[in-house]
Amino acid sequence: MSIVALLKGRRGASGFGYASTAEDVTAGLDLRSKNILITGVNSGLGQENARVLAARGARILGCARTAEKAAEAGRGVGESFLPLACELSDPASVRACVSEVQRQQIQLDAVICNAGIMALPQREVQRGQELQFLTNHIGHFLLVTGLLPQLTEQGRVVVLSSSAHNGAPRAGIQFDDITLQHNYSPWRAYGQSKLSNLLFARALARRFAGTARTANAVHPGVIATNLMRHMNVVARAGLQVAEIVALKSIPQGAATQCYVAVHPATAAVSGEFFADCNVARSSSAGRDQALAERLWTFTEEIVAKL
Repeated sequence: MSIVALLKGRRGASGFGYASTAEDVTAGLDLRSKNILITGVNSGLGQENARVLAARGARILGCARTAEKAAEAGRGVGESFLPLACELSDPASVRACVSEVQRQQIQLDAVICNAGIMALPQREVQRGQELQFLTNHIGHFLLVTGLLPQLTEQGRVVVLSSSAHNGAPRAGIQFDDITLQHNYSPWRAYGQSKLSNLLFARALARRFAGTARTANAVHPGVIATNLMRHMNVVARAGLQVAEIVALKSIPQGAATQCYVAVHPATAAVSGEFFADCNVARSSSAGRDQALAERLWTFTEEIVAKL
């Protein structure tokens, strides 16, 4: 446990807090009737989400970049695991994943949009889109909107955002230069993708209004996971020191996703940003509903061409 976890041991209104783990927030829950789809299930937070939720009885639909990676992840979870290939930067792979869930007529109680890439040192463009925006936002947008017919009447969508959404461009979303051709930086691009995740959850929640479905975004905390593989040697060395002082463990980082996805206390909460298993305040851009709607329309137009 980090020093910060010890200092921030106080719990919030939910009864949970910074130091809570995924096992803590799901203790006593019976999820044997639940189907939960998780992206990025082969490592880090996704792997911990799958392990803990399966231990509570849920059937896990585990998505990874390849069928082999998904199947390997499933071996550490148990029998109640369906491996699915879903390369979020490849629209054909995402659509194939959606089609497989539909073919098997699986009704989903929760979708946890966990997978992502972070802080690519060089600007990379695929299919006309900056790769972090394509993977983190567009891929999940395509997946979730495609799966909406499979979502139960009380289904929940949990989108992994980050406090890094504060590092987005000053305009919030740089619609006139969405690939950041003229001012790319690793963290600006990552911030734009994480703000997009947050705004997607807000806009989806608005579309769920009047139903029992929910959509929320979460900040898991700062955790040393495979997501940080693109950071340079100096930055990673700094993280090794920071891990002792400030970083959450993976079980702590997975707590907020699990809490929002399955806890009874969040069943009727929608359109919020969570951190440390409690509702938190995002940036002003993250609360801008007009920006969220503009991004939704903008993304629909991109997806239609992919």
